[in-house]
Amino acid sequence: MDFTFLLLILIAVAFLLRIDFIFYIIYICVGLYAWSRWYPPRALRLLKVRREYTSHAFWGETVPVTIWLQNQSRLPIPWATFNESLATELSMGQKVNQAISLRGKESAEISYEVKARRRGYYRLGPLRLTSGDLFGLFDAQHGRFPSDHLTIYPRIIPLTQLGLPSRLPFGTLSSRQRLFEDPARPTGVRDYRSGDSLRHINWKASAHTRNLAVKTYQPAISLETAVLLNLHSNDYQYKNRINRVEWAIEVAASLAAHLVEQRQAVGLIANGLDPLQGGEMFDEESGRLIHSHANQDRLPPAIPPRPGRAHLMKILERLARIEAAETLPFNQWATNACLHLSWGVTILAITTRGDAAACQTLHRLVRAGFNPVLIAIEPSYNFGEVRERARRLGFVAYNVSLISGLDQWRRSQRAAL
Repeated sequence: MDFTFLLLILIAVAFLLRIDFIFYIIYICVGLYAWSRWYPPRALRLLKVRREYTSHAFWGETVPVTIWLQNQSRLPIPWATFNESLATELSMGQKVNQAISLRGKESAEISYEVKARRRGYYRLGPLRLTSGDLFGLFDAQHGRFPSDHLTIYPRIIPLTQLGLPSRLPFGTLSSRQRLFEDPARPTGVRDYRSGDSLRHINWKASAHTRNLAVKTYQPAISLETAVLLNLHSNDYQYKNRINRVEWAIEVAASLAAHLVEQRQAVGLIANGLDPLQGGEMFDEESGRLIHSHANQDRLPPAIPPRPGRAHLMKILERLARIEAAETLPFNQWATNACLHLSWGVTILAITTRGDAAACQTLHRLVRAGFNPVLIAIEPSYNFGEVRERARRLGFVAYNVSLISGLDQWRRSQRAAL
């Protein structure tokens, strides 16, 4: 409005004094006014933005993020500022904001890094852009590039650090029934039969006997394993509840990774909530995906046991997002949650403590034909009684709590970040 008023005064003076130079100034001012009104709003629409990064990361990794800005117009963008919103859990202390200018068809690259300090499903962005004319004749124009997402897997801890024995009661068991043969356990050779695989031919023995001979292996049955993770929040003591829930999820992720490494089939059943199922709702302070209380009854579907690293990534992705909530208590939920599993499946039940009710629940799984293993994650000074009770009921029990040695290991890992 001030510029318009000044322009009207110049026009009035020019007509009164009849000075050509003032008319020349008016022409320039009108041209600048029209240009400043027309071009800056279109400049942001012609600015192409792309964010490049790795969408999944393991705990402790540093993830580089690159933002590409390209002016698709032949005309320059005099100035533009951008501000990238960044979750406090990911920030390394830096603020991602900068001012740039771009010539026609020019590109700019801005890079920063985020640190995977805690598992979760995080938001990167949105990127807020601001631009305007050089003379400030009009209000600045604002644009917004949508956010992307980063999944941070839970921490994987070696079984030796968990205090578990090297040979847990799950995995491959020997069997007299020849369901399949284990190549890791050869037993000898025999004469070739029609239908035998050429990969099993023992060429040295065949050359020695002048008859085709094939290797024989010990038959085995590969038992499937399901991780049964209790995330009912009221089952955890209110004091230190957040750390205990995170610890239970880390134990589940570590066991799943160990099983896949041993080429075993593993699945996941949990009574927590997957916030991604209830629509995206992010905590504005931390930038982390949180669940909506309106979806308390929507438990995530079970992930059936499968082998392979790709399947492990699916389990870890679920464990990265899942949160404890006031869902079904463990003793009401566990038995029905395992009904879809095949007979003989090993069930690694990760829960808070091995009280009498939890042991009776696992005993029902024993009677249903499963092989449950109790893994209690809260400290217990009388866990010997729990172990003996579990033995009488037909399963084994372990206490995997945050012992002092493991606390020291966790602190050293945190300090390394």
